[in-house]
Formats: sequence, C-alpha cells, structure tokens
Amino acid sequence: MARNRRVRNVGRLIILITALAATYGVFAVAAMRVALRAREVPVPKVVGLEFSEAGVAMEAAGLTLKVDDDHPFSDTVAAGRIAAQDPAAGLVVRRGRGVRVWMSAGSRSSVVPTLVGESERSAQARSSQDGLEISAAADIRSSDFPADAVVAQDSPPGSRAARVGVVVNRGERAAGYVMPDLIGASSEASLDVLRSRGLRVSVVAQQPYPGVPSGIILRQSPAAGFQVTPDEPISLEISR
Repeated sequence: MARNRRVRNVGRLIILITALAATYGVFAVAAMRVALRAREVPVPKVVGLEFSEAGVAMEAAGLTLKVDDDHPFSDTVAAGRIAAQDPAAGLVVRRGRGVRVWMSAGSRSSVVPTLVGESERSAQARSSQDGLEISAAADIRSSDFPADAVVAQDSPPGSRAARVGVVVNRGERAAGYVMPDLIGASSEASLDVLRSRGLRVSVVAQQPYPGVPSGIILRQSPAAGFQVTPDEPISLEISR
C-alpha cells in the first residue's frame, strides 16, 4: 500500500511539474510575442518631404534614413524632395531599421525655345541641347518660307515641355501643294499655316481620345502625300 501511495504521489508531482512547465512556456511565448510587437513600427510616409522633415519623421518612428545616390526625374515631386522610399509607407518593420529614400531631380521638361525660322537641323540640335525631343513633325510645301525651315511649333516659346512638335517647309512643288502628315500635330498651328497658304481647311469633328490632349489632329482628308490645290477642301478631325 505504501509503495502504491508513493507511486501515485510521484505521478501527481510529475503531472504538476509538466503543467507548470507548459504554463511557463505559454507565458514565455506570449511575452516574447508582445516584446517583438513592441519593437515593430509602421513606416511613415516621407515621399514629397524635404530631407530634414523626413529625418524628423523617421527619428520619431525609431527608424533611420538612408539616401540613395540615384536621383530620379519626377513630374510630381519638386527637385530636392524625396521622390521614392523603400520600404513603402504603412509597412510594419522593426525599430532601428533603415529606410532608403531617393531624392527627386525634378521634371524632365525644359523651357521651350523659339524654333520658328530655324532650319530643321538647327531646331533638332537646339532642342536636343535643351533636353527636348522633336516629335509629331508635319511637312508643308511653300515658296513663302525657306526650304527645310520650321514654320510652326505646337508648344509656345517660354512654356515647359518634354517634347515639341514642329511643321517644316519642304519647298514648293510645281503644281499645288503636297498634303502634309498632320496626324498628331497641333490643330491650331496647322490651321494657321494651311490657311496662310490659301488652302480651304476646316475642322469637321471633335471627339475625346484617351491619353491625347485637346486640339490634336486625329484624322485628315486628303491623306498625307496627296496633291492639294487652293480650291480643294481639307477636312480635319481633332481631339476634344
């Protein structure tokens, strides 16, 4: 009997020790999780801020700021402000982690120079030097301007843009004019140039076109390359 009692007592003691160990383990794991969560913080948003402002925000969150050597262009963030960050704002990270940021180099757009009157080659060279791209070039044929001279541009001088479209005179042909390719060109500039040549040109339709600003030529009749005379009507459809 005494031996059985001792066995039961030992069994109870083992069960008690096991229960206490399990309870300690549960509380230890819970305490560890609480401690880990206490060390986690959400990353603040610093895109658009100046470096000093971002530094204050990161310090308040218990994070450090690291600046990347690259300086990306941005049309939405002014030069000298933060254009991007990693990790992104709102992500939860451990305190003390570094957050990498990229400072904006500003917009790619440049001040548009006066290109009218320049030769096509000179306009290309000048635009390239200013960081601009010549695009949507249209041609006309006229004896009123020097051959290969720019006679119109779709972005006015002094404005800011990344691209500028031009109309170039290719010189007059013997009979009438060759219809230029106007698709993608500014309707205002094209109308002025064509009408100044005595051609009958009119806008017959305006319609919205996703991704295209208003006043851009979408369709033309006659098509580019056809001979046109002053008594022949020219129809244009433009974006609205």
